[in-house]
Amino acid sequence: MTGETVYGIFRAAAAAAPAREFLVIPPSASRPYAPDGVALSYAEGLARIDEKRAAYAAAGYGPGQRVAILLENRPDFLIHWLALNALGVSVVPVNPYYRSAELTYLLDHSDCILAVAVPERVGDLETAAAAVDRPLPVIGADDPLPEAPAPPQRDPPGPASECALMYTSGTTGRPKGCMLSNDYYAGVGRWYVDQGGLAAVEHGQERLLTPLPLFHMNAMACSFVAMLIARGTLIQLDRFHPSTWWSDVRDTGATIFHYLGVMPAILLNLPEDPAERDNRVRFGFGANVDPAQHVPFEARFGFPLIEGWAMTETGAGATIAANRPPHEPGKRCIGRPAGCEARIVDDEDNDVPDGTPGSLIVRKSADDPRRLFFSGYYKDEATTERDWRGGWFHTGDVAMRAPDGRFYFVDRDKNIIRRSGENIAALEIDTVLVKHPAVAQVAVIAAPDPVRGEEVMACVVPAAGPARDRARDRARDRARDPARDPARDEATARSLVEWCLARLAYYKAPGWVLFLDELPVTATNKIKKADLKDLGGDPAQNPAAIDLRSMKKAPRPAA
Repeated sequence: MTGETVYGIFRAAAAAAPAREFLVIPPSASRPYAPDGVALSYAEGLARIDEKRAAYAAAGYGPGQRVAILLENRPDFLIHWLALNALGVSVVPVNPYYRSAELTYLLDHSDCILAVAVPERVGDLETAAAAVDRPLPVIGADDPLPEAPAPPQRDPPGPASECALMYTSGTTGRPKGCMLSNDYYAGVGRWYVDQGGLAAVEHGQERLLTPLPLFHMNAMACSFVAMLIARGTLIQLDRFHPSTWWSDVRDTGATIFHYLGVMPAILLNLPEDPAERDNRVRFGFGANVDPAQHVPFEARFGFPLIEGWAMTETGAGATIAANRPPHEPGKRCIGRPAGCEARIVDDEDNDVPDGTPGSLIVRKSADDPRRLFFSGYYKDEATTERDWRGGWFHTGDVAMRAPDGRFYFVDRDKNIIRRSGENIAALEIDTVLVKHPAVAQVAVIAAPDPVRGEEVMACVVPAAGPARDRARDRARDRARDPARDPARDEATARSLVEWCLARLAYYKAPGWVLFLDELPVTATNKIKKADLKDLGGDPAQNPAAIDLRSMKKAPRPAA
């Protein structure tokens, strides 16, 4: 099935199963779009896509261009994406939680020539686009299309053509643009459909429910393209709604659902209800379920949660899943590599003994290591080649290999925080916080969180003034009496969080703030983050840590 465009895969599915539902959105009175729900057949979907395709073509859009789309999890996302894909135009999916500076960076860096947004966000994108040093029109999803610049003379769209430029957080602070081809998307979908075992996909039968965002690889490639290949149905929620989860699962006839680690934790905390087993689900597929909740979840709800490992960069070139029994719930088992090669190495890329944690490096094969991986980081060939050194992709994740060949996830790169499925670069938050007038030094680390896996914690050395004096006094008091409950500067901490909320997506803001007299450093003056984690510990048990998690709230969609 690889060797096609995503539009071509959709068109083949529409020819094979025109009356089958390709997209379902359950009713929701609180949702600002389609409150009565959506059910589109493949034939109806193709008609909408082709109508939009004709409009883009008439306006002069073609191969080699990029269009940014901030269309949330709405049907418009899929319609615009596939219409543009049919013409060889790459899309730049936009995180709807981004604030102005983040939007400006993405629009500027991506070299997109148009931005399409939900009506409620057109103004925000126009403000961001005004700071870009080139003409950049912004329109709503149903607005007339402006005329495009003359497209570059390039070959017609095909498997190697760029399908999307997807931005992902990394250790260097600013999000990096991953260039993803049509072959990448087709490969991810085919891998999912063919994985078998405990996660077997039945052709023409599946109804896959996901609340995950379409601007991420999982929903955009794994869920959607897999259902096209399997002639199945995508049930796309706007987001995760715990109170209506099981009724949505039941009423939509879902047979599979996708999750991130936070979801099983929340579902286990709901009161038990006999209706929670009234469904057709055969398995859940996701990552990072809390090991302590994995076995209880399967026992209570009656189906397995299949843990997998992948990155935006690795696509179908190296994806690992615990889909073959025993999948060992509760042990962070991610299964055996199949169709790819993986190693656990030390800092010099030497293999470490089985049972020893080390760096996970992967490739498709020795003769074609990069097949079905991303095509590289846009405008950053140096980082692309650094991560591909020695012919292996260096993931930055820590894992362990057992003697029987199964792999176990241990930890992620120390500069990445994973909160509710979002990868957050600590350096990006450091860069914003250090500009606050009350901050002399700052280091952001991951703090454990019982529901969201990890939370953002800012360790701050205050600038000269009352906050700095209080931090010094706290350090003195701790030295005298470690059990003492130190004084806390909550007003300053709240201003730090408000500062971040005004400049970053809400989930990146610190949920905890810890004021320190100084940061632990090495002999070369590098911050020792491992020591910081020891100092901070579990912030819920640290009386010096200021809990501001209640300030982090996802903006509600406009009515």
